[in-house]
Amino acid sequence: MRLVCLPHAGGAPTAFLGWQPLLPDHVQVLAACYPGRQYRLLEPCLPSMNPMADAITAAMAPYLDLPIAIFGHSMGSAIGYEVALRLEQRHGVRPVQLFVSGRAAPHRVTPTAVHEDSDAALLAQVRSLGGTESAVLEHPELRELLLPSLRADYTLIETYRPAPSQARTVGAPIVGFLGDTDPACTPEQFDSWSELTTDTFESHIYPGGHFFLTDHEKDLVSDIASRL
Repeated sequence: MRLVCLPHAGGAPTAFLGWQPLLPDHVQVLAACYPGRQYRLLEPCLPSMNPMADAITAAMAPYLDLPIAIFGHSMGSAIGYEVALRLEQRHGVRPVQLFVSGRAAPHRVTPTAVHEDSDAALLAQVRSLGGTESAVLEHPELRELLLPSLRADYTLIETYRPAPSQARTVGAPIVGFLGDTDPACTPEQFDSWSELTTDTFESHIYPGGHFFLTDHEKDLVSDIASRL
């Protein structure tokens, strides 16, 4: 069994560094590194959904010999949904689970355009959500390295317009996780993920904000492991 983990906007695979020891031996973590960061720093960023989802789906092809589950946080949830669709359509592979976290269902998102704002406004938005990047961005050198990928990610997620939901349901069950004080997503928007699967949907609320998973990593991973 392989668990493919997709980071949030501005995020990187190191967000999932502590997950493997918390999972059963039969589950292997594969964390995606989007272009333009960490060891892919020199590669051009992908500021739109279709090229990103296409690239991740293609990169997963050699790993489809075992059952696949997908976890995405925030932007990663929307990417995970698009990857799940592509796996079914192009490879005939249905993920055993699609785990979504901290993101409204794609067809219920409140439109924003932070990617068009100044660097200062973009950074203010990131700080308001918390997470590792909000602290890292206080360092001028690191901020200059991270800003291009951060803006590209915000461009990707804010310009993403999914096709009509009735034609875009996944066959995988969807399990959702949300912080009870997340300013980026209401419970009603979140529960609309139930409209995007022909299987079951479960919603689990954790104490905390947009990055609740940082404070509740062990409980969250245990919750995920119980379904794999």
